[in-house]
Amino acid sequence: MADLLDAALKQAGQDGALMLLVRLDTPGGSVEVMRRMVRTIRQSSVPVVLFVAPSGARAASAGVFLMAAAQVNAMAPQTTIGSASPVAVGGEDIGKTMDTKVKNDLSSLIRSLAEATGRNAAWYQRAVLEAEKSTAAQAVRERVVDYLATDTADLLEQIGKRGLPAGDGNVRFSPSQLRIVAHEPSWRHFFLAWLLDPQIAYILLLIGVAGVFFELSTPGVILPGVVGGLCLLLALYALSVLPTNAAGLLLLLFGGGLFLLEVHVTSYGLLSLSGLAALFIGSLLLFRNDGVSALPLRLIAPTVLGVCALLSAAVWLLAKAQRLKPRVGVQALVGSIAEVRQWAGSNGKVFVHGEIWNAALDRPDAAAPPPKTGDAVVVVAVKDMLLVVSAQGETRNPA
Repeated sequence: MADLLDAALKQAGQDGALMLLVRLDTPGGSVEVMRRMVRTIRQSSVPVVLFVAPSGARAASAGVFLMAAAQVNAMAPQTTIGSASPVAVGGEDIGKTMDTKVKNDLSSLIRSLAEATGRNAAWYQRAVLEAEKSTAAQAVRERVVDYLATDTADLLEQIGKRGLPAGDGNVRFSPSQLRIVAHEPSWRHFFLAWLLDPQIAYILLLIGVAGVFFELSTPGVILPGVVGGLCLLLALYALSVLPTNAAGLLLLLFGGGLFLLEVHVTSYGLLSLSGLAALFIGSLLLFRNDGVSALPLRLIAPTVLGVCALLSAAVWLLAKAQRLKPRVGVQALVGSIAEVRQWAGSNGKVFVHGEIWNAALDRPDAAAPPPKTGDAVVVVAVKDMLLVVSAQGETRNPA
């Protein structure tokens, strides 16, 4: 979002725009990013207008600082502003000493911003120190916010009549004189916004666990490992930005580990059931913060069941593959039909799979005639690079 604001202001400056209108709806965010955005707004030569809209939107926590910094701010009916008291990344309270230091630092910042824009500095300080909160109508009455507007057209009309602070004076205008140009986010901003959706990050995490599991259980497939590793790295990037619960993340990884152990340990399904429970409980605990909603059960249930089905299928396929006879190496010759090329007594040479091998009869019988050139014999064993064959087979014409 900070990058997007920088790009929009740069474009507005290049186009000679009268103002940059930003519609705001935020639960808050990082203090460092907020300070960066505040600096961007205060140093901008293009006036920034922040509009908390539509109805039901909010400017909470870090959003209060942005509202205080904006040259013009406004709110739509049924919106709120406030609750800017700092908390730790996970949503928990800060220690007493650190809490005092952080609050004093932030309250002095927000007071200076409010005073610079001629707003109610005392209210903004209470928003930090006492988590003060106000509705749109209250905020306008108490000079916290400049305008109460139903929509963008209404806001522009009010600003045009009162005047837009620009340079050393106010610029008055009529909405009919303006042309609104939307700043379209780049593909990078679209991708990051999509990636940082908690539900997308959660699905990527489980796909990553499943992909890595497939690759470890069936080495050499490559595709599941590549896709799984990529998804896992993207998920870990997203989760490092989102406020995640460490216990939930560890439970998800623990569940993936239990499915991996199922391949090597005979537990009669106990490890798989434990892995299923770990994935489900970890999903419930993954996100826990005021700004990020918990994952809905309608997403958790099918995702966990789907991933478990994929992992169970991998275990079944691996177990089935382990029961199959070898398909590579000398042991893969067992059961093959070989053609006799030379034979004398109980030993000779046979042709099988494009190669000539030394061979011996499995149970030499003096009364039975030895195999003849062109006869078909069955490979029953391989001993020290010698094929053990049975003369009981179909005769076929020499190739």
